[in-house]
Amino acid sequence: MTLPPRFPISAAQIDTVVARFYAKVREHDVLSPMFFASIPNEATRWEHHEAKIARFWRNAILHERSYSGNPQHMHSMRPMIKPEHFAIWLGVFDEVLAEALPAELAASWSALAHRIGAGLRMGVVANQQPEGAVPKLR
Repeated sequence: MTLPPRFPISAAQIDTVVARFYAKVREHDVLSPMFFASIPNEATRWEHHEAKIARFWRNAILHERSYSGNPQHMHSMRPMIKPEHFAIWLGVFDEVLAEALPAELAASWSALAHRIGAGLRMGVVANQQPEGAVPKLR
């Protein structure tokens, strides 16, 4: 049984948002160094990454089951990623959503992105704490 989409969006709209987001990321003073540390500035490498992230979002929104990966692990194992980067990432993502989608659709996707971002941020915080430290839940 296939689950209905979380909200009405097309795969093409998802692809557009992802492409526009990463175009902004590559130009961003704070975010670009982190991404370039993991993804060389080569068109084919970025196309591969963007396709993978579009599959992530199609899975999260449309329930396509076309993505395999562990975003929590990938973010937590990169020491350049700091908890404060998630607010920046989400701000850029929200800008793209507002530019690319109708307001209601942008708000639905933004809410989902913020929930996912909060979880990823908590994983980064936990990974960067000294062993045995009291967990930080914010």
